[in-house]
Amino acid sequence: MDRSGIDNVLAQINAASVTASGNKKLSASEDGVAAVDFSQTLKAAVDQVNDTQQSAEQMTRDFVSGESDKNLHEVMISLQKANVSFQSMIQVRNKLVTAYQEIMNMQV
Repeated sequence: MDRSGIDNVLAQINAASVTASGNKKLSASEDGVAAVDFSQTLKAAVDQVNDTQQSAEQMTRDFVSGESDKNLHEVMISLQKANVSFQSMIQVRNKLVTAYQEIMNMQV
């Protein structure tokens, strides 16, 4: 996974925790990280998983048709990478849904 994407998400979490604690919100110049839209970050992650799956599927089709010079183990590794990235995305989705449900159940 892209390291800069992880750093951006961590910076957003830190900024949110500072805001939630009532302290002054850090600006982009103070914390050294530019503001990143969460929806864009999430979309980029989903697109990356989709690209991984499509690449693995294409590699599989090429291998089966004999058009590829890839070995079976390379095809299987790409399929496993696609599976792991998809399972990770599912876990993130589950955590987001749980967080949303907890927020909606909060009494104001």
